Amino acid sequence: MARRLGVLGGTFDPVHIGHLVTAVDVRAALVLDEVLLVPANEPWQKVGTRAVTPARDRLAVLEAAVRGVDGLSVSSVDVDRGGATYTADTLADLAAPSQHPGAELVLIVGADVARDLHTWRRTGEIRSRCSLAVVNRGEARLSAADGDALAAAGWRWEEVGVPALDVSSTMVRERLAAGRPVDFLVPPAAIHCIRERGLYAQGR
Repeated sequence: MARRLGVLGGTFDPVHIGHLVTAVDVRAALVLDEVLLVPANEPWQKVGTRAVTPARDRLAVLEAAVRGVDGLSVSSVDVDRGGATYTADTLADLAAPSQHPGAELVLIVGADVARDLHTWRRTGEIRSRCSLAVVNRGEARLSAADGDALAAAGWRWEEVGVPALDVSSTMVRERLAAGRPVDFLVPPAAIHCIRERGLYAQGR
């Protein structure tokens, strides 16, 4: 039997409990062997919209956050490749002989992202390399029309419901910049790594 691996990509600037709850819930619901959290090196959709924390710093914080969590691990394939990050390249690298050859890849996306997959680059390559786990959070759900559009485009997908936690990386950055606590929003080891590296301080 091929291993079934979830792939949760993102900027993770920084990682927070919403990311981790999504990862563990999808793993349990779809009986995945593991979920790989993959930080983007240079998220092409955010270029020019705001300053992004250096990739190696985001990677280190993410590694600290998942250390010791059963079934979750971090892949540095996008950071190691460098340049702009595209999901088609991420999946190709994860399927390479040196990574996870023969694994069944399940790309984890939110319902809002699933609606916009047609705007992604090289969607044909992505569709051929993975199925989708579409995450529904509270009111942010995949509609029947959205599901029909995915089916018409040839996607294979399953839906997973996760708690709708009111937390975002933007909120965490703002709280850190203001000197406010982020305990219980970010894992303790990740908070320690953020402080050790001097990230998200006022003026950054």
